[in-house]
Amino acid sequence: MAVRNTGSLLLGLALLLRTWGVWAIEITMEDKVEVHTGVSANIICTFMPDLGSTDMAISWFYFDLKGSGEKKELYYQDPTVREVRQGTPLTDRISVSGPGERGDVVLTIHNVRVQDELEFICVGKHLLLGEVAEGRTQLRVFETPDRPTIEGVTTGLSVNDINKAKIGVCEVKNGYPRPNITWYRNEMPLRNSDDVEVIPRVTVEMLSGLISVSSELHMKVAMEDKDSKFYCEVNYFVPGMVRMTETDRISINVLYPSTVLTLWVESPTRKIKEGDTVRLHCAGNGNSLTLFSIGPVNGFETAVEEPYVLVLEKVTRRDGGQYQCSSLDIETFDQISQKITVDVNYLDPAEVMPGDTIVLAQGEEMKATCNALSSLPTITTWFKDGEEVFQGHTLMVKEVTLDSAGTYLCKVTVPEIEGMETSTTLHAYVKGPPRITTEQDTEIEESAGNSVELRCAASGFPSISITWSTADGQVIGEATKTEMETGGGAESAVRIQVDSDITVLCNASNEYGSDALTFSIKAKSIGGVIAVLIVYTLLLAVLGSMFYVLCTTGKICGHSGKQDLTKDPSTKDDIVVEMKSDNTEEAVLLGVNGEKLPPGDQVDVRSRGVSLH
Repeated sequence: MAVRNTGSLLLGLALLLRTWGVWAIEITMEDKVEVHTGVSANIICTFMPDLGSTDMAISWFYFDLKGSGEKKELYYQDPTVREVRQGTPLTDRISVSGPGERGDVVLTIHNVRVQDELEFICVGKHLLLGEVAEGRTQLRVFETPDRPTIEGVTTGLSVNDINKAKIGVCEVKNGYPRPNITWYRNEMPLRNSDDVEVIPRVTVEMLSGLISVSSELHMKVAMEDKDSKFYCEVNYFVPGMVRMTETDRISINVLYPSTVLTLWVESPTRKIKEGDTVRLHCAGNGNSLTLFSIGPVNGFETAVEEPYVLVLEKVTRRDGGQYQCSSLDIETFDQISQKITVDVNYLDPAEVMPGDTIVLAQGEEMKATCNALSSLPTITTWFKDGEEVFQGHTLMVKEVTLDSAGTYLCKVTVPEIEGMETSTTLHAYVKGPPRITTEQDTEIEESAGNSVELRCAASGFPSISITWSTADGQVIGEATKTEMETGGGAESAVRIQVDSDITVLCNASNEYGSDALTFSIKAKSIGGVIAVLIVYTLLLAVLGSMFYVLCTTGKICGHSGKQDLTKDPSTKDDIVVEMKSDNTEEAVLLGVNGEKLPPGDQVDVRSRGVSLH
């Protein structure tokens, strides 16, 4: 009863205040509520003052600002009714609670969708006073988009193209609200201008309402863009803030004509010499479609394909001079060229002065000069018998001897280029008598019946005659003779049949004198050795027989005087041994004393009771 009286008093007071114009119902609501899709959104309607719910009627509406603009009721309640209106997109996903202790009425939208981004209206009416108030809240819905992608063109873009060329496309999908795409080149944003055009495209998914955005960049490219990096920045919205993400960086293939050419000798990397294979390489600082040609200046240029190399095989000094590389741009027909000087170094054959042969008398001075015409500095070195004897162009020997004769090698080298050299020979002859040498032993042993080859060499000049003879002066005619190529002289060889000991002489002579070398050959007899062995064998056999006989007669073996063998008293103490050699079929019988028995006296040992083994 007290509560009713209190309510009546408040109502009366409200009517009085309304009459005076100082009282009215107010509703407070947030301007906006921001949520991600898929969650629940709470929209709160607060009544001021709180008059309770016994005399209040509350309605919820939504207003589609982006669509038809129609205002539709979602919910109604009064002291007797709570009803969710049917036939709206939110009918199955809303609930209402309140008023609460503070006069709050809460509209909850479950599993929020993009399409739920509406303006929601809360209307309150006091049933007794007839006072009406309303409040509005905008529901903002957000969806984070997928990671953005970028795709650049793969074809070449020419700087000579007068139209803007497509650079690439950036795309970001399934975001809400609409994401924004900004193109960048090397950290600098690109805006629409005379040289830049950005073409956006927006796609809204029919069912989900999510938005996909693509942006296509067109621009005029310059040579500097060959090193540029392009990418997109994407800004998207989330509750209470804006976030940013970037795509990968891409590069483009810019085609631009060459403004500078470079022509160089690719190989060899050292200085060029005659006989080399030379590779001339040309390159430009552009990459557009270009025709290249390389050749001698004021001569025929050869068209070359990438990598733009001209090969010169086995060059000579005539191939030296200026070469030129030219390039012709296919689009603009602009032509540029570059020149280079190719030096082909040469080394002519070496020549000796006064000539390749020199004849001197002992004690004279030998002087010879060796030179070779070359495009580079040279070094001359003289060799004899494989050893260096002098370095310099002029070889000089004060007083020549027979040892000075021989072949001298003059070698001219170019230190700056490895392997660049030439050589020639000088044959020096020193007049004098022969001097014989040999590499063989002069004391030789050889088996009888074999042959042995004897060799000797005689140095000296002029022409030397070599003969072979025995110690008794008999000339051996079947000898060979070879003239020596170094310093005059000759070599000779002869084959000797060894039947017995022999002495052989090598005789050399010319107009200045003679020389001789003696070879002593001893013949080794194989038959004599065999005979000695047979004699030794027979002696051993005789001694063995005598020892056996003496033992059997008890003379040296300690017997008691008995004879183990019976013999005829009329015979001597003869022991007959049969000896036979491999060289004759004649059997020889020897007595104990070694005398040879006549055939009539030869008696078989076994007939006398003696057996030899």
